[in-house]
Amino acid sequence: MFCYSLTEQKSTGLSPLANEEHVIRLCDDHDFDVIWTIINDGAQAYKGIIPADRWTEPYMSREELRHQINEGVVFHGFEESGTLVAVMGIQNVQDVTLIRHAYVRTSNQKRGLGAHLLSHLRGLTSSPVLIGTWAAAAWAIRFYGKHGFQKVRPEEKDLLLRKYWTIPERQIETSVVLADANWR
Repeated sequence: MFCYSLTEQKSTGLSPLANEEHVIRLCDDHDFDVIWTIINDGAQAYKGIIPADRWTEPYMSREELRHQINEGVVFHGFEESGTLVAVMGIQNVQDVTLIRHAYVRTSNQKRGLGAHLLSHLRGLTSSPVLIGTWAAAAWAIRFYGKHGFQKVRPEEKDLLLRKYWTIPERQIETSVVLADANWR
């Protein structure tokens, strides 16, 4: 199992966490149920925000999560005292890297865990990084903006979502794409 001590992140400018029992690690099949739980807990923030026809209960089924993993999404997790509390996926598609399914348990949000995971995953690639999220998720767009991502033009967004993601047309209509500086 790959472990990444957060004390190694001092050069990134991220705020350190007080407890040294934090690691970012590669998730494996043993983590499947916990990943699924974290995604569905964290996704509660979207309920009532995204279009009602895009919300499902649970937000992501076990079958969809398995499909995402089989399609190449590799999850990394933020572990605190031996317990996963946040996950974020990375997926190499053609000539880009996608950040996929970034979720923090509701009880652990607003502590910088997503920022640490994002920084870690960005360090794993030299390819341009793209992120898709719901257009109505203003907090997610602000979060990624604070970390150097910018929304692409609407016409480019549609092309990118069709090229690099496999999502329904309705989701394309209701999403945005953010890109890092390597994209531009």
